[in-house]
Amino acid sequence: MNNPLLSLERPIAFPAVTAEHLSAVRQHIADADAKLSAIRAESPSYASTLGAMETATEPLELCVGILEHLEGVATTPAFRDAYNALQPEITAFWASIYLRENLFQALVAFSETDEAKRLDPTRKRYLDKTLADFKRQGALLDAEGKAQLTAIEQKLGLVSTKFSQNVLDATNAFELVLEDATRLKGLPESGLALLRANAADKGLTGYRLTLREPVPTFILTYADDAELRRAIYHASNTRASSGDFDNRPLISELLTLRRERAKLLGFRTFADLVTEDRMAASGAEAQRFVRDLTDKTRAAFEREQEELLAFRRKLEGPSAPALEPWDVPYYADKLRRERYDLDEEQLRPYFEAGRVLNGAFQLAERLFGVSIEPVELPAWDARVKTYRMLDAGKQELASFYVDLFPRENKRGGAWMHGLVAAVPPEPHVAIFCANVNPELPDKPSLLTHRDVETMFHEFGHLLHHCLSRVTVRSLACTRVVHDFVELPSQILENWCSEGDCLELFARHYQTGEAFPAELLQRLRAARTFRAASAQMRQLGFAALDLALHVDYDPEKDGEVLDYARTLLGQFSPAPLPSDYGMPASFYHLFGSPVGYAAGYYSYKWAEVLDADAFSRFRAEGVLNPTLGREFRDKILALGDSRDPMDLFVSFMGRRPRPEALLERQGLSA
Repeated sequence: MNNPLLSLERPIAFPAVTAEHLSAVRQHIADADAKLSAIRAESPSYASTLGAMETATEPLELCVGILEHLEGVATTPAFRDAYNALQPEITAFWASIYLRENLFQALVAFSETDEAKRLDPTRKRYLDKTLADFKRQGALLDAEGKAQLTAIEQKLGLVSTKFSQNVLDATNAFELVLEDATRLKGLPESGLALLRANAADKGLTGYRLTLREPVPTFILTYADDAELRRAIYHASNTRASSGDFDNRPLISELLTLRRERAKLLGFRTFADLVTEDRMAASGAEAQRFVRDLTDKTRAAFEREQEELLAFRRKLEGPSAPALEPWDVPYYADKLRRERYDLDEEQLRPYFEAGRVLNGAFQLAERLFGVSIEPVELPAWDARVKTYRMLDAGKQELASFYVDLFPRENKRGGAWMHGLVAAVPPEPHVAIFCANVNPELPDKPSLLTHRDVETMFHEFGHLLHHCLSRVTVRSLACTRVVHDFVELPSQILENWCSEGDCLELFARHYQTGEAFPAELLQRLRAARTFRAASAQMRQLGFAALDLALHVDYDPEKDGEVLDYARTLLGQFSPAPLPSDYGMPASFYHLFGSPVGYAAGYYSYKWAEVLDADAFSRFRAEGVLNPTLGREFRDKILALGDSRDPMDLFVSFMGRRPRPEALLERQGLSA
């Protein structure tokens, strides 16, 4: 049997990969193990130590990356079973690298050579970071400690994988079929059409509601039926918190394993372990950042809730009840429409998904001097689009895949997967996934403005990956610290509200009319609408994440979802129900051994950076190619080859100004 996971030829044969091929992982592990075992401290050089380590693991890294991707976008029961069976071996191998005495000894020996002292700055940084990583990941433990750490790493891999699979299964387990549109009053035609298509996909008539976006957003924002809003809110926010797919014991197990790992490695908390090499540098500093931003936001947040309740009572009378969580999006949308004469559905016709994607491409071409063109590559689904990115000299920088629409065998959310981080002149490979409103038989995929921002966000990650020119693979592309990685993605969202950028792609899908100037004026005026509420939501997630990984003690603080509910209640615009269980489906925190655990604060940390950095584009021209090229050369191209603060300072000429975020949100004093 020809196994595409053994040859790993380009382009990658995604459609040919089946569950039977996953055994190739074991061959790649064996090959990498043999190569790593052959590295010795005698006569060490860069090529025989750091270079040899990178080469040894590259095929395994690609193979596992393909499997992780397919399990997230095209899974089957057989594929899942085979993937789960391999997880302990994969996790154990990666963990073992830092525990191999021959590697650590070789690195230490090389660090003492004259060659090491003459290394260029990028390779010197790689040597220093690798030595620090080995120490942080257990190289100095005794044999018993190393065995303990290996067992913890294996268990973390298994439990976090099961967590993710439970979320997908719990999402797919829910459906509500309505025979007619009686309970759907208030929904725009685009929402009704989606629900009809969902029913037709299953051979049903009527309207089929699921928990896959954008269905919950349609219901919570537009449905006049409060009981229907409550039902969808409840189903969404109790996913995987009970029953057959109960993630509560898995969360407790993951937190315990992470605490044990941190303690074994000499750290007081898991957050300290995770943040030691990041911009925040400690869990306490990350918490200080979140608390400070919360304090600066809370007064405006409370005013916004008072305004929203007053608005409801203006509509329904002074005896109208207090707002429930499932009421907030509904009344907020009505208030925004009244205040700014702006309805998201007014915007949809101008944001056809294909045009939006091409608009992001055109922006990259104008700012960063690249060209993007379609290319035929084998993909895992017929609706996946494939492209290549070229430099001004027509050198291929990368190929990439775009998978925009939801499926039952695909996890929710939006993300960028940097599958191949190459060293120039070899091209990179990246994957950009989302779950936007699907196309219908009589209508293309039409997006909300927030969907547009999400697409630009993930495309920003993709640019960071594809424009890397770093000469060390392990420091290339998006392999930067978590509290810096969101800068290139979040800054790109700013262009979605700039007229010069909207001119590139915002056209009415039927008439071809450009995005109206007065609509843009209303859109920009509404950008700061309930900005404090949006910020508090993110700060709540960040505070919970850090509390779980710094403060939480199950013996003292009780059941984890009760603890989470109490904490998140301080950031919620309405009291949370007693069975609120959103953390049970919080993929960012629990869907991988580390992921964004103890790092969710990085979204806000990087938002400070992006708000400040975009101020230069505002001042010097949002489509200024000279400035765009500078951002490419000083930020996007350099990966982790330099300290992230140094990269920021090189672009801005100074350290970040925290007030920039509050000013952009209209929350500054």
